[in-house]
Amino acid sequence: MAALIPMLRRIVGARVGQHPAAEDLVQETLARVLAAKDRIEPGMIEPYAITTVRNLVATMWRSGDREQRNRHRLHDPNEPRDIEESVVATEEQSAITEALGRLTEREREVLLAHEVSGRDTRSLADETGSTAGAVAAQLKRTRARLRVEYLLALEKVEPPTDRCRPVLLALSSADRRRQRELDAPRHLLECDLCARLSAPLLGRGPTREDEVHVPITSDPDIVAARQAARELAVRAGFSGTDLTLLATAVSEVARNIVKFATSGDVTIELLDQPQPGIRVVARDTGPGIPDVGRALEDGFSTAEGLGLGLPGARRLMDEFSIVSEQGRGTTVSMTKWFDKKG
Repeated sequence: MAALIPMLRRIVGARVGQHPAAEDLVQETLARVLAAKDRIEPGMIEPYAITTVRNLVATMWRSGDREQRNRHRLHDPNEPRDIEESVVATEEQSAITEALGRLTEREREVLLAHEVSGRDTRSLADETGSTAGAVAAQLKRTRARLRVEYLLALEKVEPPTDRCRPVLLALSSADRRRQRELDAPRHLLECDLCARLSAPLLGRGPTREDEVHVPITSDPDIVAARQAARELAVRAGFSGTDLTLLATAVSEVARNIVKFATSGDVTIELLDQPQPGIRVVARDTGPGIPDVGRALEDGFSTAEGLGLGLPGARRLMDEFSIVSEQGRGTTVSMTKWFDKKG
């Protein structure tokens, strides 16, 4: 019987390869040969084993094919689904319906004609006297709005401020210019609802290689922000002393967030106009700085310690600006340009 094992493994391997059931087929064959050995003629054990293993392989494939063909019948539509699954599906469908209802009639017509009826942008443009490009742009805006309205309907909430919808729409459409106009990152720091809803909106697009966003809440985040700035700066052409100066400035503004504002974020962006460079924007929702001018004086610190490191960060960067509002927080913007001649 032991002599049959290598032969059976070769036969099974030739027919099923590395299939998980390969060894089971060998063992089943041996079991059947052992069970029938008293009925097998002398000298016929090997042919019997070969026939048995081939039959087992054929049966396995037939069973697999039958299961595949009949898989659609395994679900009984009359059988009640898991209650939690059913509730989730109902809520999602209801949210989609409500979100569609919040679109304008024209937006719904064009979206459904394209997505459901399969109409292309050219035929839709001909119908309305527009252009295919204009219709495509309209569809993009409509999809972006639909995503926002769906999330709001799913959460069963209304935005707490007038800025919420424009910010969420700018995120959904990946409109960077509009996001800057609205100062979307700061709004996400201040609005818990939009911060929560922004995750699925921001997660849709491809990962950006020219910008890094680092939430700041603790000392390890300072290190992460500094490393991110260095990595982008190397791509911009920075080296040596310039890298050290940039990393130091980023550390200073990030450390202020941890020490005096509790939480915030640092955004590092790779620039190519008017020349290669790095822009750093640090935002927080702390108590703000009462006197920004004095905070930028060397050696000055408010009673709470705000302003620590800002004068030094300003000297290390080529461009520096700060906006602070008491009770709302502070935004520091810094830029370092790469001078190829230097």
